Parts: sequence; structure tokens; C-alpha cells
Amino acid sequence: MTSNRRKDCAAGYGPACSWSAVPARSEAVAQERQEAQTSTRTRPGAEREEFFLDLKGRGRIRVVEYKGSEVAPTLMLLHGLAATGPLNWFTAFSDLAERYHVVAVDHRGHGQGIPTRRFRLKDCADDVVAVADALGIRKFIAVGYSMGGPIAKLCWSRHPERVRGLVLCATARHFTPQQYPVLTRAILPGAVVGARLAPKLVLGQIIEGMVRDIPAPKVRDYVRKEMSGSDPAALAQATRAVLRFSSRNWASNIAVPTAVVVTTRDKIVPTRRQYALAASIPGAKQFEVDGDHFACANNQTDFVPELVAACDHVNAALA
Repeated sequence: MTSNRRKDCAAGYGPACSWSAVPARSEAVAQERQEAQTSTRTRPGAEREEFFLDLKGRGRIRVVEYKGSEVAPTLMLLHGLAATGPLNWFTAFSDLAERYHVVAVDHRGHGQGIPTRRFRLKDCADDVVAVADALGIRKFIAVGYSMGGPIAKLCWSRHPERVRGLVLCATARHFTPQQYPVLTRAILPGAVVGARLAPKLVLGQIIEGMVRDIPAPKVRDYVRKEMSGSDPAALAQATRAVLRFSSRNWASNIAVPTAVVVTTRDKIVPTRRQYALAASIPGAKQFEVDGDHFACANNQTDFVPELVAACDHVNAALA
């Protein structure tokens, strides 16, 4: 495996995290986020690098990395549906990098992730392990947000020797009632075909839906740039994959330290399902965030301190 590094090829801020458009925010808050991302908040030695890896037999993937110290535990940050690594985790990068080796990837068909004609969550999980191999990372804590939760759990179930612990945010064992996946099989294939017939039109509609309520022009432009490489057909397939995913039959088998970060005002992944996920995993500890599904992109919530506390809890349990 070879790497082609391009350091700091994009700014580290963004207003979206997963699933759909980010709700309106004030110009002042947006400006504050931009300024925060241009300031130096991480300790020396935790510099941001953004580069591409050519994974043998898989494809080319974008990676954001904060190396930290040589002994720092590794967090693999896994983003949500229709987001990218930087868009999902921009608020948390600096705080996590103060004590961890942080790696974030773009999943298949998202941003500058591996191109794919068939999106599968298990392939995303295998990509994460391939990135770890390329970077010389033997074991890591998988941190997943929304769609990233299933990918994190699949990292553990498919590669248990590599995953030291799990931090699962705004996610669930399953996302729809049992009968809904039948409907997705009937409806979503048409969306995939439409996205392939008119990819620029469909992607443009997706992006404009995401930026519609974002007041800051620079932030809107950044989101457009981040999402410009996404494949709308892959996003439709990813939606279907998430809706069909279920770990109800095996989440209770998870045997590594786990923290579940619950977004208590979430209307997209119902809070009751997030609590059910925590209850199903032996020894899992809950951390509550007073925010909705987009808390990851909102500096006005306590998402970042709760995320850091959740990562610290899992890391301490491994000591």
C-alpha cells in the first residue's frame, strides 16, 4: 500500500454531520466556528495532515490525521450519512487531538472516499481496517456517528482483534421498523437509477438542501466543496443500507469497552433507540448530549465534552 500525502488540502471546518440538511444557525455562531478552525488549539505534535491513501485492491481514500504523541491511543472517526470526515467531526478534532491519535476517513461514495458502484456498510468497515494497516495502526477505538455507528460495530464484528473499544454516537441497533426495509427495496432502486442518469443535477439538489439554512457564505462554499466529490447514487445506496441494517441479534455480543453518546432531542434517530442500544451492550456507559441529530456540528451543545468523556471512559477501561 502506498500513500500520496497532501498536507492541509482543505480547511477544517464544516456545518453538516449526517442524514439531511443542517438547521438554521446565526451568522455569529457560524463566524465563531470559522475562526475557531483557523486558530491553533491543539498541542505541539498534534498537527493536522490531510492526504490520500491508495489501498491495494480497494481504491483511493481521503484521510485526515492528527498524530499526537507516539504513545497516544488511536481513534478512528467514522462519519454519518451524506457527510464527510471533516464535516462530521470539525468541532471535535482539536479537543480529541489533545490526548489521542486521531484519524478520520471519507466513506465510500462520500466526499473523496473510494468510488463504488455498490455501497455496502461492511466494505466501509473493511476500508477502515485497511487504512489502519496502511498507517501502521495495530489496534484502535472505533468512534461512529449515526451511519458511522453500524460501521464501527461492523469493524468490531469483522475484525475483533483490531478494535479495542467502541464509542457510538447518535446511532442505534436498527433505524427503521422491521417492515420498512421491504419498502426500501421497492423504492430506493429507482432513486439510484435516477442519480446515475443525472448525477450532477441530483448531487446539486442534495448539496443545496444541505446549505439552504446556513447563513455564512464561506461555510456554504466549504460544504459545497466538501460534498462536490460525492456520488449521489452511492448516497442513495447508503441510505438503503442504513435503513436495512440491524444489529439487534448480535449487539449483546459486543465484548469490548463501549460508550454510547445519546443525543436527547434527536428526531432522526429516536432517543429511545439510542438508549436501547446502550442497554443491549454489556457494560456500556451512557453519555447524554442536550442536542438534536446535528449536535456534532453545533458548538452551542455539549457534544464535544461528552464525546471526549466517552472516549476517555473507553480508554480508561482498557488500561
